[in-house]
Amino acid sequence: MSKTLPSKRKTPLLDFFPKIEPYSSGYMAVDAPHEIYWEQCGNPDGVPVVYFHGGPGAGFSENAPRFFDPDHYRIILFDQRGSGRSTPLACLENNTTAHLLQDIEQLRAHLKIKQWHIFGGSWGSTLALSYASQHADKCLSMALRGIFLMEQEDINWLYQYNQNIWPEAWEQFISLLDEQEQQDIIGSYYRRLKDGDDKTKMDTAINWSLYESACASLIPNYETISTEDQRDKALAISTIEAHYFATQIISPKDSLVKNVSKFRHVPATIVQGRYDTICPIANAYKLHNAWPEADYIVVPDAGHSAEEPSIRSRLIEATENYKTLK
Repeated sequence: MSKTLPSKRKTPLLDFFPKIEPYSSGYMAVDAPHEIYWEQCGNPDGVPVVYFHGGPGAGFSENAPRFFDPDHYRIILFDQRGSGRSTPLACLENNTTAHLLQDIEQLRAHLKIKQWHIFGGSWGSTLALSYASQHADKCLSMALRGIFLMEQEDINWLYQYNQNIWPEAWEQFISLLDEQEQQDIIGSYYRRLKDGDDKTKMDTAINWSLYESACASLIPNYETISTEDQRDKALAISTIEAHYFATQIISPKDSLVKNVSKFRHVPATIVQGRYDTICPIANAYKLHNAWPEADYIVVPDAGHSAEEPSIRSRLIEATENYKTLK
């Protein structure tokens, strides 16, 4: 039955589960030249849950497995093509949404999993909705956060309209581009990241990543990028995001919202920060209206990041609730 859960909390916020080490990991060869890094942690005999990271291109974070009770869940994490520890880093060859969906099914078969819980936020929600559209029979549940529909309006919001909310960050973001390049921000960044020399690519990548990080939380997070690992991550996420946003946009006539009938029966929770300026609440509300059977939780004191305490807590509540499903 449809329900919108109340926003006022009456219980303490849930904290992350303790850090754990993987019990198995490896690389899976997919279309050349890609190899996908994966790992498993938690309970080897537990109920499988797979984590779809954001970006695209971000790779999964060290806190990714901590949304799940390791005594109950067999936790599967993987870095999408060109991301994280997958190789080659930032590679755009054979890198599309369709390829990623193919990889997910190959990984499921490789790990001999019949069905699994799906967990994804931001771009991970896009991938989760796309996956469920094709493989609803493999989904035990879906926990979605920060709904991103990968339509042109989503891109326009983040890289143009957001200047009305984050003018300082946006001004820094476009400062790299000349007046003509600013007429096509995504295209200009994409060309620099694909065709520039090494210094141009890295300067562009860092500028892109700093802009996104500034917009990701309710309280601005003006992080610095100084280590080699941070620079590699910035290069991967900026290059792959620019590639996807230039080539993989979903048209309104093919909107993921129109596919809800294919997975309507799957138990689901939608968690959305009220002040998410990367994936505005309008997307989550649109999905909620099309899919009223899913629990819809608006978090009143949060932005985009899954690690903001109130978002984190609601996501962990969802994974705890789904322990009854096997």
